[in-house]
Amino acid sequence: MTGKTRIMVTGAAGQLGSAVVARLSATCDVFAFTRAALDLADAPAVLAAMTTCSPSFVINCAAYNDVEAAEDAAAAALSGNALAVQVLARAAAATGATLIHYGTDFVFDGTADRPYLETDACRPLSTYGMSKLLGEWFALEAPGAYVLRVESLFGGSPAKSSIDKIIAAIRAGQPVRVFADRTVTPSFVDDVASATEQIIHPAGVRAAPGVYHCVNSGATTWLGIAEEIARRLRRDAELIPVKSTEVKLKAKRPVYCALSNAKLTDAGIPMPSWQEALERYIG
Repeated sequence: MTGKTRIMVTGAAGQLGSAVVARLSATCDVFAFTRAALDLADAPAVLAAMTTCSPSFVINCAAYNDVEAAEDAAAAALSGNALAVQVLARAAAATGATLIHYGTDFVFDGTADRPYLETDACRPLSTYGMSKLLGEWFALEAPGAYVLRVESLFGGSPAKSSIDKIIAAIRAGQPVRVFADRTVTPSFVDDVASATEQIIHPAGVRAAPGVYHCVNSGATTWLGIAEEIARRLRRDAELIPVKSTEVKLKAKRPVYCALSNAKLTDAGIPMPSWQEALERYIG
């Protein structure tokens, strides 16, 4: 026994999961499970794995993230984003582990005129958003659970986020179509992983269990993000502003989906600005 906190991470090979594993491996005993290694739909297997690992915390980074495909694959979205979380929550409750689960801004309808608070009513517009909201509800059934809502994740591996695609296009000198009317608060995976670590090992005020918005500070449009990326890369980018109403998508997106991280800050976990996070990421 090392005396380190024992952590179980699901979805460990994904964009967020890989960042969480890398961050926590220095201070914790991490048991990392990829999708291939552990089927979260198999409740007995999940309970057996959790019993064997005996973790203090279970961090669920697994999710069904294809917003468009979810409209035609509701069963798959519900399985990955809701029923799998229910399995984890029940296993965590049975073994005495604390569950940390990641949510999304897509639980809101985008009609706000200021950053959403954790206490605001959830009204998802899409199958994906509904499946994630159900997952939150199931997660919070586990004693002492945390739900950390993230938004527009970037960084980590594989680097295939919308922000990563914008960076690649600008570097390649290609024109970039970006929403000028969708307002967001991006989340750098390194900062999300750091906030998660601070929940596990609080250095200041301990964050009480519950829902938190774990996003970088500040709000901007996707056009604003692209402009900042071009500035950081020192490139004259061809940015083409578009409105969300001009793009045909199966799944409805919230137009205004900025999240306030004031509750997380008040708990002693301040988040850097999205501009600073981009600077660290781009270099």
